[in-house]
Amino acid sequence: MDPNEKQNFLTLDGEDVAFSAGETLYEIAARHRKEVPTLCYDPRLEPFGACRLCVVEIEGARNPVASCTTKATPGMVVTTATEPIEKYRKTLLEMVVSENREVDVDPLRGYASQELGELADRYDARAGRFQGAQSGCSHPTDDNPFILRDYDLCISCNRCVRVCAEQEGDHAIAAMGRGFHKQITTEFNGLLKDSSCTFCGQCVQTCPTGALADKKALRAADLPEPIAKTRSVCPYCGVGCSVDLLSKGDKLVGIQPAMDGPANEGALCVKGQFAFDFVQHRDRLKMPLVRGDDGQLHEADWDTALDRAAEGFARVLDKYGRHAIYGIASGRTPSEANYTMQQFIRRGYGTHYIDNCSRA
Repeated sequence: MDPNEKQNFLTLDGEDVAFSAGETLYEIAARHRKEVPTLCYDPRLEPFGACRLCVVEIEGARNPVASCTTKATPGMVVTTATEPIEKYRKTLLEMVVSENREVDVDPLRGYASQELGELADRYDARAGRFQGAQSGCSHPTDDNPFILRDYDLCISCNRCVRVCAEQEGDHAIAAMGRGFHKQITTEFNGLLKDSSCTFCGQCVQTCPTGALADKKALRAADLPEPIAKTRSVCPYCGVGCSVDLLSKGDKLVGIQPAMDGPANEGALCVKGQFAFDFVQHRDRLKMPLVRGDDGQLHEADWDTALDRAAEGFARVLDKYGRHAIYGIASGRTPSEANYTMQQFIRRGYGTHYIDNCSRA
């Protein structure tokens, strides 16, 4: 909140709180750590008000209102959780759960994939009071290597559609049909690779049920080790997107965008999201190679390889001068290695003859 902006006040759960013009009740409640549930909300997207879980009571209003779409006004008296509202939320969650094939899904499916399961546990909404048809219709024939379209788990929150349109501007996916028969689809209900999809993975990471899932990460679902997250920076271009590397044991199994990344705010491109197989590829070199007198490359220890490289640099420097030395760093090495490479050229030889093979 801008301290220089004129402050307005409302009453939130019995406490007078300040807010800025244009803020929604949900934003104010979240800032004051009120646990208002939601399934269709993503702070990066325009409020949608589809799931109706975030309803709150306003004194003087006839009915509860969706807090994510309701702008605050001075003097409002807002209650985020009353017995009727909590009962309503539980019933609504039970109805949502009843339509899905399953609620407990592997967290490797995506960043937000656990949201429905966590809310179902919080409200004890697994009683099975409601039975009936399931609303989803999966697309198992989509053979793209990145995104699983498991719409049996879809709850029509439209987060995937909205993030594709609002954040990426691709409009690759949309909703078709109405009511119980509503489906998420591509143009002409075809394959993702035949649409305008760029496989950025944003739809996967915003999905609260795992209906859209990371196929590559799910390859490691049966590995017994727990999932560990390590914050890093994507090296593929100069933007500097923050990422969380997912690992099991010593194996890199997936990548998720950092929602609090200052450069990307939860966004990645197809390379940053899915291009990590080289890390554990069977053809990756495990030892340095040095060319022998026979003209062939042979495995060597690091001291031998580094000495050979140093001799080559020294020979070129003596014969042609520092401007004959040029460095190319790789987009498949850690950012720290790229930094060391540019320091080697700039400080070691006093030139700016250094570049990186990565381009956005």
